[in-house]
Amino acid sequence: MFRHTALTLTTAAVIGSAAAAQAMDIVDTAVAANNFDTLVAAVTAADLVDTLKGEGPFTVFAPVDEAFAALPEGTVEALLEDIPTLTAILTYHVVPALAMSGDLAEGCNDVPTVNGADVTICVTDAGVTVGGANVVQADIEASNGVIHVIDGVIMPPM
Repeated sequence: MFRHTALTLTTAAVIGSAAAAQAMDIVDTAVAANNFDTLVAAVTAADLVDTLKGEGPFTVFAPVDEAFAALPEGTVEALLEDIPTLTAILTYHVVPALAMSGDLAEGCNDVPTVNGADVTICVTDAGVTVGGANVVQADIEASNGVIHVIDGVIMPPM
């Protein structure tokens, strides 16, 4: 999906080793990374933990805590109280297939998400974007899929 040369590939740095990554599912991998606390809290509030611990495979475009902090003040708190909207946003960050960084050709492609809407993924010489957010780290493998770290929260068409 993405070119390796444009991204930082640090699976081992995130959780200690590739073997450990493959032993943990998407949720456990995100928890162990210690930079997805807001995402994990949102997934828990939206009752998506069991889904993301399921068989998969899943590709999760995971916003770091700083991405949530960059949202307008009060947005995260409001979303935590509006579970249908929160669920729509979170499932827009999940592709119901395994998509590693080498799977997409250069250019832009619309990819279906669990939300039901397509997200646009663009691969250029400048890097990779997903719904306008930059992929800052790719290919964090888990037992039921892969996480690609993004620097923004992407919003589905409403």
